[in-house]
Amino acid sequence: MGYISELREAIGTRPLIMTGATVLVFNKQGQLLLQKRSDSLDWGTIGGALECGESLEEAAARELLEETGLTAGTLKFVSLLSGKDMYYKYPHGDEIYNVTAVYEAIDISGTLEVLDDEGVELDYFDLSKPIKQLNAFSEHVLRKLGLIHTW
Repeated sequence: MGYISELREAIGTRPLIMTGATVLVFNKQGQLLLQKRSDSLDWGTIGGALECGESLEEAAARELLEETGLTAGTLKFVSLLSGKDMYYKYPHGDEIYNVTAVYEAIDISGTLEVLDDEGVELDYFDLSKPIKQLNAFSEHVLRKLGLIHTW
């Protein structure tokens, strides 16, 4: 059982401050890799929460590998996002306020594949065009980063 699961057993669905990492992976065409989430069946960014004793960079690398099968030669820091607009309520009711370090994965290796139960599909998307079924929170993050703004 992970750290967050243990906390949830003690406090239920009440809001938590959750620290984590988001990883942006772009292909040669400049498209962003997104994961179709198993809990909401919409498309979201790659990433997740820190485990105890883990650095933000370690969490980013772990989440990238667990969710996509990919490894980054370098993780380039992009931004740190936090605040009341980083609130998210999961479909099952858990509430969080995210503190998220955003990294761009550089020099990617590995085979792109769904490896955990958090996702059901992976695909690259052109950010200049609307993405059907984009997770609202991921859309918020991408807008805050200035990666989408035309639609």
